Amino acid sequence: MCSFIRNTTVFVALIYILAPHSAKASDANPWEIWSQPGVHAMMRHAIAPGTGDPANFVIGDCETQRNLDDTGRNQARATGERMREMGISLDFILSSQWCRCLETANLLGLGPVTGEPALNSFFRDSSTKKIQTDQIIDRLGALPEDSNVLLITHQVNITALTGVYPRSGEIILIRLDDNDVVKVLARLMP
Repeated sequence: MCSFIRNTTVFVALIYILAPHSAKASDANPWEIWSQPGVHAMMRHAIAPGTGDPANFVIGDCETQRNLDDTGRNQARATGERMREMGISLDFILSSQWCRCLETANLLGLGPVTGEPALNSFFRDSSTKKIQTDQIIDRLGALPEDSNVLLITHQVNITALTGVYPRSGEIILIRLDDNDVVKVLARLMP
């Protein structure tokens, strides 16, 4: 009997960990929210061990950057597969120019990826935080109201825009209101 209870508890815990989580318990299913017109998604790049980047960092030179490991690559592929299973349709995929973000975006396998400098990390130099955050709001605000965009970026960028501190690979669903204020609709970890 004890092993049945222990196994059941582990099973329930795994379901909780693997199931998508919304911002609030009362929110609708995040996948249903995401399929609505005008809902955008911000994704933190997949698992890339470490913090920040080496001192010799050069944009466009992956050898000088912190990159995805095999776990991160598998996470990105599985996330893309889950998005396809759930019927997520995207009009644009924008990514930070950092290699770990571009690789995440490409491994999702959801369509063409455009590098977006406003999504680049300001972890080392927060002096550009407001400028970059405003640029993303402006970019999203200029899109047709019914478009759906996936933005792949870094923790600091997502936190600046949404107030959410995401895990690696986590997706934050957002919408701009009529005043171009970002509203967090849900969070999910595919």
